[in-house]
Amino acid sequence: MKVLIVGGGGREHAIAEAVAKSSKVNKIYCAPGNAGIAAIAECVPIGVMEFDKLTDFAKKEAIDLTIVAPDDPLVAGAVDAFEAAGLKAFGPRKNAAILEGSKAFSKDLMKKYNIPTAAYENFSDADAALKYLETAKMPIVLKADGLALGKGVLICNTLEEAKDGVKQIMLDKAFGDAGNNLVIEEFMTGREVSVLSFVDGTTIKTMTSAQDHKRAKDNDEGLNTGGMGTFSPSPFYTKEIDAFCQEKIFKPTVAAMKSEGREFKGIIFFGLMLTEEGPKVLEYNARFGDPETQVVLPRMENDIIELFEACIDGTLDKVDLKFKDNAAVCVVLASDGYPLKYEKGKKITGLEKFDTEDGYFCFHAGTKFDENGDIVTNGGRVLGVTAIGDDLKTARANAYKATEWVEFENKYMRHDIGKAIDFAE
Repeated sequence: MKVLIVGGGGREHAIAEAVAKSSKVNKIYCAPGNAGIAAIAECVPIGVMEFDKLTDFAKKEAIDLTIVAPDDPLVAGAVDAFEAAGLKAFGPRKNAAILEGSKAFSKDLMKKYNIPTAAYENFSDADAALKYLETAKMPIVLKADGLALGKGVLICNTLEEAKDGVKQIMLDKAFGDAGNNLVIEEFMTGREVSVLSFVDGTTIKTMTSAQDHKRAKDNDEGLNTGGMGTFSPSPFYTKEIDAFCQEKIFKPTVAAMKSEGREFKGIIFFGLMLTEEGPKVLEYNARFGDPETQVVLPRMENDIIELFEACIDGTLDKVDLKFKDNAAVCVVLASDGYPLKYEKGKKITGLEKFDTEDGYFCFHAGTKFDENGDIVTNGGRVLGVTAIGDDLKTARANAYKATEWVEFENKYMRHDIGKAIDFAE
């Protein structure tokens, strides 16, 4: 079969690697793709929001399955557009992708169906939000309601910071229209864990756990980013915690969406906080996480195409989802200055040293070919260096060893990805 992957980052490269292993697939396209994806798929210069061009291309090339990976096209209705054109697509429809597209919607859903989450209030008026802050307990969390590339969340330690945050989000529109509405949420403490899941509208099958590192600098300092690295599994996500989450969070979320007439078929990413009162939902995403996908999919034993088809066909209950008894760590190599200002176009060397057969992956997040045919940097997050190991410490050592193989001017990374592993013993 022919498969089209929509997207062009590290997540899409990891998906493409998994798709390439499927015995069902003989041709992969990616729109727009990147220099790394080009090694296993034919990249086509179509943007992720160009739905007419994407569906026209899929018809012309007789694509059997399209995988819509990023949040923006899902929330805008890409899957609906493919289905309207008579094409098969994997991912939630627009009315279900609102689970990620609106934080106010997802918080209200959790409140209505008693799904554990932080206490919150929604605001559409900046003055009302500022007034509310006067009596709120600090620290506090401000979340732009809409999509903001994973950066629309501010953790404010003082009232002054919080007021400035409201101004940034709602008045200065630092995150554009995503800040038209604002969620103000209590600050939760505990370990963060990410759990990705396959959903077919009724059945949910969760993947192995992972833990992301959002802040730009070591020791969780600096600005929020799209993710600077991750590891899988999380040693803090125990069988007891999983049992609680299955019954109180995962299954109720799928049932709630169905009850609301928003049947969810695709990937639900559960961002969890393991608080003293028990696990609570930090956020939902309606797609594979980035860079969580880079450590989860290399550990999966199943044919990913069979899983995608089961989600679409409503037969996920018949699938036995399996993961290897090993570990993976991903360290993101970024352009220095990310997530604010950074230079592009820097030549990358050392990529030929990676061999997936040996458990070393280099997932391209922001790369392209220059006019000389060299691979150069083309984004803030450039590469996701991922390594497998028998355990987390071995995987981490392997990943950091592999980061030394790659060189480019202004290369930057965190040096403490997976540091929490040491405290889990």
